[in-house]
Amino acid sequence: MVSSSSINAYPLFKDLPTPVLEKIAAISEEIDYKENQAIFREGEKADKVDFLIKGSVALRVNIMSKPESLTVSFVTKSNECFGWSGLVSPHYYTATAHCEEDCRVMTIPGDKLLQILSDNSDAGFKVMHRIANLVSERLRNSRQALIKTL
Repeated sequence: MVSSSSINAYPLFKDLPTPVLEKIAAISEEIDYKENQAIFREGEKADKVDFLIKGSVALRVNIMSKPESLTVSFVTKSNECFGWSGLVSPHYYTATAHCEEDCRVMTIPGDKLLQILSDNSDAGFKVMHRIANLVSERLRNSRQALIKTL
């Protein structure tokens, strides 16, 4: 089981009330992935949100005009969030998360996390504001990567 004190170390959940952290910890689990394994694939139904504990994950998108995918971002920092689509409608992954090396990931079911955030609106606002910032940053990275391919 994941502890509430370790959940507080994740930037997405920093400084949330202890009861909220405890609820999030109770639905979280840690999973190991092998090098070259996909954690999720672009276009799949997004039902969870992930956080890197250790390792490196490449976020790749498919480009219709090219046979290979394009890496638009890397997740390399401990506690960094990816798979945010599990919290944002329409709940489909916008990229493939590919392990560049063996990884350990904390995963949280999106529907259960959304319920906790809905039940605790102040905490929910903070988390969704942080998600919006993350999405904005990833969009900038994706645009830059796509422009380089033109």
